[in-house]
Parts: sequence; structure tokens; C-alpha cells
Amino acid sequence: MTTVAAEIEKLNEAFYTAIESGDLDRMTEIWADDEEGRVALCVHPGWPMLSGRSEVLRSWALIMANTPYIQFVLTDVRTTVIGDVGLLTCAENILTAADTEDATFAAGRVVATNTFVRTSAGWRLWSHHGSPVLQGEDDEEETEE
Repeated sequence: MTTVAAEIEKLNEAFYTAIESGDLDRMTEIWADDEEGRVALCVHPGWPMLSGRSEVLRSWALIMANTPYIQFVLTDVRTTVIGDVGLLTCAENILTAADTEDATFAAGRVVATNTFVRTSAGWRLWSHHGSPVLQGEDDEEETEE
């Protein structure tokens, strides 16, 4: 792995740590500023696309304020760097507080693409796109065997 790819992966880990700890200040540091021709983009699972740093950060503030507990275990991390852009894909294995009375925790899996851009302040997150992985009965039967 290149030094640049390792730097991007470290920033990616900081991104998920900020979510887990509800650290909006750190989240704000991680996202790139909007510039002409490049604005922050974010797609949360089940949400419409959010465009612009203010809108993206507002969404994270709402998520953090309404999520009492969340933990990410990242797997299948792959990083590609071309010039001043880094593309990282991963699987987010998520454990969170459940909304139901009969369960304390809920688990899920999301595949994510995080695009980073090199700025004058260093590498910053430009785009996050998370897509849920739906598990059907066949998937559940395979894991039970």
C-alpha cells in the first residue's frame, strides 16, 4: 500500500470514529470545502442525494443527535489513488441501538464509496455514498449452516 493510500485510509477511519463518537467538530474538519466545480455530496441509505457542504454536515448533525449508539466494523476496504483523488470502497458492518422493545441492538450492512480529494489543507472527504445490502431468506439460511 502506498503512503498516500494509507493516509486516506487513516482519514476514512477518522470519519467513522467521528460518527461513532458523535463528534461534529471532527466531522466538519474531515469534509472538503465547496469550491467552484466541486461540492460535497452525500447519499445516506434510503435518503435522496445531498449536495453542498452545509447540507451534508446538517445531515450528519441530525444523524448524530438521533443515534444513541452506533459502531462500525469496516471490511473489504479497497483504496485507489489517481492524482489528487482517492477512492475508497468498503463494507460497513453496523451495530446500532434498536428502535424496538424486543431488541437492544440491530445490525446491518452497507457498502460505501468514499471519495477523497487533496486540498491545500490535506486530504478531505468529497463524497460519501452508502447503499444498504439487503439480506433475503437465502442469505440467512447460508449463515445458519
